[in-house]
Amino acid sequence: MYYIDTMVHNVRAFDYDNASGDISHERVVIPESQEMRMPDGMAIDADGNLWVAHFGGGCVRCWNPHTGQLIDQIDLPAKQITSCAFGGAELDTLFITSAAIGLDAAALAKQPLAGSLFAVKPGVRGVPTYRFAG
Repeated sequence: MYYIDTMVHNVRAFDYDNASGDISHERVVIPESQEMRMPDGMAIDADGNLWVAHFGGGCVRCWNPHTGQLIDQIDLPAKQITSCAFGGAELDTLFITSAAIGLDAAALAKQPLAGSLFAVKPGVRGVPTYRFAG
């Protein structure tokens, strides 16, 4: 199980016990770095990699949670990227949300697609959602 701590700029993992619903063994899997500024929403692909929306960064980055290595980056025409999720019949489309909140007229003129929903084909598939007990 993964948790994004936006204000600390990292992603943490926990072990999850399906029977009890307990979490344990907290660890940082993607530490704070220049590339890890303002992580926000996240999706997991079929290879177990994390696709992280970077608020203020104008991109979604794909990270290997076992090595902390940056694998891929999708640049977008908006800066405030809020979340992402795999969808479509084959789970091969990454839907990416953005925000326009707090942007003045000048900022909106530079990024007129702020607040839009984007759909990209990253070349990987997502996994179906998993329901946790508890």
